[in-house]
Amino acid sequence: MSNILWKSLVVSPAVLGATLLVSATAIAAPNGATPEVIKADLSTSQQQSDSTQTGFTASVGATEIPQQSDILAQLQQQTQVQQLAQVQQPQVQQQTEVNVLEQVNQYGSEGKTTNSQAQVTSVSQFSDVQPTDWAFQALQSLVERYGCIAGYPNGTYRGNRPLTRYEFAAGLNACLDRVNELIATATAELVTKEDLATLQRLQEEFSAELATLRGRVDALEARTAELEANQFSTTTKLVGEAIFALTDTFGNEDNADNNTVFQDRVRLDLQTSFTGRDLLHTRLATGNAQRLDIGADGSAEGLQTFNITGDPDNSNNVFIDWLAYYFPLGDNARVYVAATGGIWSDVAATVNPYFEDYDGGNGALSTFASENPIFRIGGGAGAAVNFGFGERRSFLLPSSITVGYLGSEPNNPGIGSGIFNGNYAALGQLNFNLSDRLALAATYVHGYHGAGSSLFDAGTVDNSVVGTAQSNNLSVTDASSSNSYGISAAFRPSDNLSVSGFVSYHDVTGFGSGDDFQAWSYGLGVALPNFGKQGNVLGIFAGAEPYSRNRFVGVDDGDVPYHFEGFYKYQVSDNISITPGVIWLTAPGQSSNNDDAIIGTLRTTFTF
Repeated sequence: MSNILWKSLVVSPAVLGATLLVSATAIAAPNGATPEVIKADLSTSQQQSDSTQTGFTASVGATEIPQQSDILAQLQQQTQVQQLAQVQQPQVQQQTEVNVLEQVNQYGSEGKTTNSQAQVTSVSQFSDVQPTDWAFQALQSLVERYGCIAGYPNGTYRGNRPLTRYEFAAGLNACLDRVNELIATATAELVTKEDLATLQRLQEEFSAELATLRGRVDALEARTAELEANQFSTTTKLVGEAIFALTDTFGNEDNADNNTVFQDRVRLDLQTSFTGRDLLHTRLATGNAQRLDIGADGSAEGLQTFNITGDPDNSNNVFIDWLAYYFPLGDNARVYVAATGGIWSDVAATVNPYFEDYDGGNGALSTFASENPIFRIGGGAGAAVNFGFGERRSFLLPSSITVGYLGSEPNNPGIGSGIFNGNYAALGQLNFNLSDRLALAATYVHGYHGAGSSLFDAGTVDNSVVGTAQSNNLSVTDASSSNSYGISAAFRPSDNLSVSGFVSYHDVTGFGSGDDFQAWSYGLGVALPNFGKQGNVLGIFAGAEPYSRNRFVGVDDGDVPYHFEGFYKYQVSDNISITPGVIWLTAPGQSSNNDDAIIGTLRTTFTF
């Protein structure tokens, strides 16, 4: 065994460990090799399980580190070559040694500010390191005795993930700093010129990586300075969307009022975070999109998502149509507080992927195909809490329980209004994932509705957004209460196929005579994501919009109003999509006497 190796061991076990690993890396991978991008997203339980292994193979870039016996032999050979080089070129080596040390020390001091995270001083500060780990004692020595390892900013060590050459260069630099401290104090007699020559060889191996990393840091600092000089806000970002829609209806011979229309809807959402885990939405909205006449009075059948503009007059006036705040409650709960414009899909999982995009600009064309109509009962201002439980799944949302309350007339102090005396809806939902590809949701909504209200009003009180007039119109003289039950499910057999559907039942009890009725709705959709191109979606949806038969005397409403819809979202770029689609409605107004309606739409959505 080389004398240099033993003397390095006397100086510091950290130097020995760094020497072994860096030498192996230098042999296995050439200078300037591009490191492999590594993604580590293991849960704590997985990390702890992996850490109980009896051995490991670390990967630098795409190259494995050799075993320890090979490293020792190679290190001895390298040292002999270096000693020979010292005899032949002592002056050049001494100058190179000084330059490289200065370079490493200079880089090690970059980025150090008063706001940086405190140095790790105990192995117990790593959340993913356990005393049962096979390398626990070695890591404890490096951290607590020599301070060579700092870990990651989030308090993890990630001992089971591969190591890039850049990361190892940073660790080596910390160990070299420690060596310099030993030299400067009481251990100078333990370090010889041969030891420094060996360390200089290690520094030379990583000089390219350190220089490249320093260049990257300089570039990031320049970009950060430019962003800070031109930023809108340190806490707020702007997310915008503009929809252009060309639409018309066909097939209704009795109605000559419709013409081809070109409509718009614009939303500007100011998203503010104060802690990094909370989010305040302040959304400005406007539009001029009006619903088409399909020959059924008071019907919301065929209403499209961009018809919900935030402007009740549809005259491009700007309103704050949504003001809400999300914040965490512990580790597994999230609280939602809405001051205006709150709806249930803001907090409850609708379990209808690719049809529901939680905005209305990129999913299905109609309000019916986008989500179960039970989520359209009530809205406005209030609060909800979402409690997560179980293992996080990759499909849709993790399993959760949601409870909430929304009042539709919160700002009106008049009699029969306000948060608790006006129209309101209370929701309870159990959403759970049976596997990574199957999700279910069971939803219950209890509502109170004043005289002249609509059942599926999304908080607008007297304006329905889905379903027939028979299922929406409540008593004009007395208040009503409702109890609604819904089941939603989604199944994804492959990454390019999704099947989802829902069914809902609504029991309305009127406070006046003859005001009781029941309503039903159901639908099934098939979506083909990435059809033809990444980001595209081909969707087909069919079902029955909310209906209630035989409610009114002398009215022919005994037919089920079926809804068929097909659309194809073509993703032109990351910010532009074009969606042509067709909606076919049978028996509008629940009467076969009314001609079927066919709605054609070309929707273009701009996001920024």
